[in-house]
Amino acid sequence: MVKTLLKSLREYKRGSIVTVFLMVIEVVFEILIPLCMSNLIDFGINQNDMGQVWKFGSALFVLALFQLAAGMSAAHIGARASVGFAANLRQDMYDNVQTFAFSNIDKFQTASIVTRLTTDATNIQNAYQMIIRIAIRGPMMLLFSMIVAFSINREISVIFVLIIPVLGFLLLLIVKVVHPVFQRVFHTYDELNNIVQENLHGIRVVKSFNQEGYETKKFNAISQSIFEDFAKGERLIALNSPLMQFFMYLCMILISWLGAKAIIASGNNELYGLTTGQLTALITYATQILMSLMVLSMVFAMITIASSSAARIAEILEEKTDIVQPADPISEVKDGEIVFSDVDFVYSSKAGKKALDKINLHFASGETVGIIGATGSSKSSLVQLIPRLYDVTGGSLFIGGEDVRKYDLNALRDAVAMVLQKNELFSGTIKENLRWGNAEADDDELRTACRLACADEFISSLPDGYDTHIEQGGRNVSGGQKQRLCIARALLKKPKVLILDDSTSAVDTKTDAVIQKSFAEYIPETTKIIIAQRISSVRYADQIVVMDDGKVAAVGRHDELLDTCDIYREVYMSQQKGEEDE
Repeated sequence: MVKTLLKSLREYKRGSIVTVFLMVIEVVFEILIPLCMSNLIDFGINQNDMGQVWKFGSALFVLALFQLAAGMSAAHIGARASVGFAANLRQDMYDNVQTFAFSNIDKFQTASIVTRLTTDATNIQNAYQMIIRIAIRGPMMLLFSMIVAFSINREISVIFVLIIPVLGFLLLLIVKVVHPVFQRVFHTYDELNNIVQENLHGIRVVKSFNQEGYETKKFNAISQSIFEDFAKGERLIALNSPLMQFFMYLCMILISWLGAKAIIASGNNELYGLTTGQLTALITYATQILMSLMVLSMVFAMITIASSSAARIAEILEEKTDIVQPADPISEVKDGEIVFSDVDFVYSSKAGKKALDKINLHFASGETVGIIGATGSSKSSLVQLIPRLYDVTGGSLFIGGEDVRKYDLNALRDAVAMVLQKNELFSGTIKENLRWGNAEADDDELRTACRLACADEFISSLPDGYDTHIEQGGRNVSGGQKQRLCIARALLKKPKVLILDDSTSAVDTKTDAVIQKSFAEYIPETTKIIIAQRISSVRYADQIVVMDDGKVAAVGRHDELLDTCDIYREVYMSQQKGEEDE
């Protein structure tokens, strides 16, 4: 896990090393300051020698100045390294997510990915900054202070040997109890993000059904769970401070008591025991030793919190897409001929039932193919296999005479334009959204595609025309307008295969008919696959596929299916009756 994360350090590796070096320098100066202070007291103040006072006083000032410079430089460089490291982590996660197949996205869920890109990355940033600064400073300070303290007086310094293991054990016990609490918190964060995302995405439905209260209760429940876990974790971590205070004052009392006895016994003479300056240094080193332990406990707590985040980030970075490029890919799709040969498909290995079962179909290049069936009959699953949004789990799927798994992914997806059921428009102008289909398309090409999709008329009526700003998700256009813009965007790819997944459901039957006619006239060589609920949308297709429970129930033209397929006939009769009733 650590090896995976450190790959994202890259250009900030040097800054991290410099920070560690500066922290060592800072600790060295901080260790020297009490020794200098001891000499100032013993040889300057006690001896009433102003020359020594100026000498050691100047040395103290220089040491403090260098310590300040090293500490400030380490803080600046370390902060930059940790922020850059977190930025690289976010970028690497985002880049890897872009390679994911739909099945990989399904595995992690959108809300969880968002949490890892934000909260988890911030936790790693904070922990890394503590590691390269505080986690280096703490052990170094502890080690050097112990060495110098024992060099001053071994008998009194034994106090540290007795107290440090007890304090260390108690601090580690706190960290051990806190770890599962924070581990649980970050999984709860995923649930919170999911609730927020779901609510905001469906806010119009929430308000239309007057369910704000219900959604608020859901949010409050999960928010309260996070509050309780965080409060519990923080209460446990807060025990660090009173424990440290207790042991720190205990050490000072013992050192002062034993030190005073030693000074009185020796007559404040270094040759026979201990001096006032050395006692002052020992008290200072006691403070440094215990504070370094407290700092280390805080580092452990932060690392404990961040370890859960690190594992979650590593999962994203180590995840390999289920859809991989072939070793020697084909770079061009010859035509739009499509063949399904004994195709099986399941969304998950744990699924108890196939989404598609033994599909055998043949669509000639340039044909118009209609696909119809009840909700849940796997119509969308069928067409999502064509551009390899998912891969077949059994059998083979061919386009242009080649297995789709042999094509370069970019070449395949450039040859297949797909307008999904839940297609999205993005923040930006209409032109910018359309050019997702073809970044090089000029204004004439944009208008041609929009005329074919029956979108040019309503765009021209807008005050800013093609420069009209689209809000996130296309909230400022109607459902039918959004669908027509998405169709125009797909047409700009000039695809070999055009798939419309129930993407004319929000337009009226007259507009739907005009769009179908435009396709037949202007893109005759493109294979057009139309998934629809209305038989009128597929009535004049070259062949119509009737899906039922993941299987092909029938294939034929409209008149043939009316005679031979009960499912098709029932749908047709129910829709005819509805039209007559209207």
